[in-house]
Amino acid sequence: VQLQAYGGGSVQAGDSLRLSCAASGRSISSYDVGWFRHVPGKPREFVAAIKSTSSNEYYADSVKGRFTISRDNAKNTLYLQMNSLKPEDTAVYYCAKHMVVGSWYGGHYYGMDYWGKGTQVTVSS
Repeated sequence: VQLQAYGGGSVQAGDSLRLSCAASGRSISSYDVGWFRHVPGKPREFVAAIKSTSSNEYYADSVKGRFTISRDNAKNTLYLQMNSLKPEDTAVYYCAKHMVVGSWYGGHYYGMDYWGKGTQVTVSS
């Protein structure tokens, strides 16, 4: 599986961005997938997760109410709608797939077996 995240950019605080993560090589429809972000010098941070059937979503407290994760299994694509962006959201954002069907509920990156190349999000005040 290859994952490619895109859609990042430089925006002002309060703006919105929509990240996409296109999967190729194999369908990810059966797997739990999610988004993480990383700032140099800090640990990789969980952002959001979504179950394979889109039945449940999980968010980090820092983005809850502002970010929405979704997926289109027909397009083999994952999305992250980011609203009301803050300077502290500045990071490289990565999408990832969990290795075991149905076993991930977000909150950590253990068991993520495929990662996309990141996309930079920069939010200025």
